[in-house]
Amino acid sequence: MTLLRAVSGVSAIDELLSDEALVASMVTVETALVHAAERAGVVPAGVADQVDRAVAGHDVDPEALAGASLSAGNPVVPLVKELLGLVPAEARPWVHHGATSQDVLDTALMLRAAEVSDLAADRLGVARDAAAALARRHRADPQIGRTLGQHAVPTTFGVVAAGWAVGLDAARRELRRARAALAVQLGGAAGTLGVYGGAGPDVVTALADELGLVVPAVPWHTDRTRVRCLAAALGSVTVAAGKVATDVVGLSASEVGEVAEGGGAGHGGSSAMPHKRNPVRSVLVRGAAIRAPGLAATVLAAGLQEHQRAVGAWHAEWEPLLELLSLAGGAADRIADVLAGLSVDTARMAATLEAARPAVMAEQLTTVLKPQLGRAEAQRLVGDAVTAGDDDAVVARVLRGTGGTGGTGGEDELRAALDPRSSLEACGAIVDAALAEIARPDTEA
Repeated sequence: MTLLRAVSGVSAIDELLSDEALVASMVTVETALVHAAERAGVVPAGVADQVDRAVAGHDVDPEALAGASLSAGNPVVPLVKELLGLVPAEARPWVHHGATSQDVLDTALMLRAAEVSDLAADRLGVARDAAAALARRHRADPQIGRTLGQHAVPTTFGVVAAGWAVGLDAARRELRRARAALAVQLGGAAGTLGVYGGAGPDVVTALADELGLVVPAVPWHTDRTRVRCLAAALGSVTVAAGKVATDVVGLSASEVGEVAEGGGAGHGGSSAMPHKRNPVRSVLVRGAAIRAPGLAATVLAAGLQEHQRAVGAWHAEWEPLLELLSLAGGAADRIADVLAGLSVDTARMAATLEAARPAVMAEQLTTVLKPQLGRAEAQRLVGDAVTAGDDDAVVARVLRGTGGTGGTGGEDELRAALDPRSSLEACGAIVDAALAEIARPDTEA
């Protein structure tokens, strides 16, 4: 692992995606294939056990395998050669029997994707639950809403956190759907299962059972739908986590100070400025979210695969897919930590909102005056009035501008419209709707 990769990666995820793990999965596929073929009656009884004993405890050197892969264009060819050197002579005809290199590598990548996707989905669930807890705790705590980088209208931090929870859960569900579609790849040289004869479908079913993957309707050598869907889901995970991270970075800015990442001594430190407490985890999640869309685009472009086996497009998928798995898994893991330890300063939120009044109540005040003045005149009058100063000055100016009527409800209605609570009545219902949404069973669409 390079120095920079060690900083941006997450060890548990990277271990699942290491060269050693991928090689181990390829060996697993090769041995499982012998078992599947034996179960289907294609391979003589007892061969699978011979192969298992022969390869047990043997460590394939990924670096040596990589060097030997250049002449064949993929690592499966030299791997099979190495395995053939281990097994007894009578078992050699049945190693890699009926398969092509793409069958083994695609299926091995699906095994890696399945493990990472399961872990990422679990961590997204933790992140979602942490966001939901924040939404419940702060459902009525007022905060200034911000649009296009400026103060807009009041909201509650509960609504903000509820939005995070829904976004994270949607990404989690999308990833689980993509994970559920991960299938074995077995078609042989041109996707006909020709070597197996009529037993071909039985071998595929047995292989899927051996590996815990889905049985595909047909071999998918050049139909990359499930790979594209997986890439899209992984991109969604990083972006959903990145959305939360972006908000945390913004809300933890020195001049805002409404939230802060948790962490022990030294967390978020600077090499030059000892006073700093940088939102490091959120920064790294944002970095992942910035990189992911380009990788997903590469996988989509690689979906243009001709005939029964592709020229280069299949090869172009490997690295971006593995990188997407790493980024999504790491983003899910880190955003769960961010939300679980997030410090929320409700007093600072309330003070910021109060300092932004009365201007941020302009929409509510305009709403009161529209029935009497019409939209354009109400907006003109309110735009001028909210610059007058405090609530008393604003009310006085509006009363003058309306000939003393102040709208249908008079002065009391004007003062009520200047109270942030007047625009937050639906916030509790929004939080409740979000919590109900994320509580839906995963079996529901």
